[in-house]
Amino acid sequence: MSNKTNDVARLLSAAKFAAERHTKQRRKGADEAPYVNHLIEVVETLCRVGNVTDTDMLVAALLHDTVEDTVTEPAELEERFGSRVREIVEEMTDDKRLSKARRKVLQIKHAQHLSAEAKLVKLADKTANVREVAYAPAPDWTHERREEYLVWAERVIKGLRGTNLALEANFDKMLAEARQQLSRERKSGI
Repeated sequence: MSNKTNDVARLLSAAKFAAERHTKQRRKGADEAPYVNHLIEVVETLCRVGNVTDTDMLVAALLHDTVEDTVTEPAELEERFGSRVREIVEEMTDDKRLSKARRKVLQIKHAQHLSAEAKLVKLADKTANVREVAYAPAPDWTHERREEYLVWAERVIKGLRGTNLALEANFDKMLAEARQQLSRERKSGI
């Protein structure tokens, strides 16, 4: 098997693994999209916008929420996908034993200390989340909560700057669109 074929096989194996682990999960957005759609969007953004082709990074992007949101253990990721993938995923994983407010503060503090790989995944992840907050928000999210999310995401991204100019510009564009969308909604009374 050629290296390219092996890379594609690893990526598809990770996609299958992520789909199985997140199978019953839905996004919070109004459309309640299958969670795996978010993971695919993150990988697609890394490839298309960030020109990321490193297989370990793309595999880690597909798996970035498995330890945090499913019954997956880091050792299982290492056994199936290697230590580098496990390391990137662990960097992306919030400690769910902490309060949500504390986890959000820690994401801001830790952003600048992440590896270059984890920074790229987080850039694509936050961009996808901002898009959802703008165009398919959870039904119970008020305008204020959505605006607070945008401010917080921008603070996280500040610590990732200097990693990939294309991904950073893409985030900035989506953030501006999100703010415009919220402004339009407020003006029209939605």
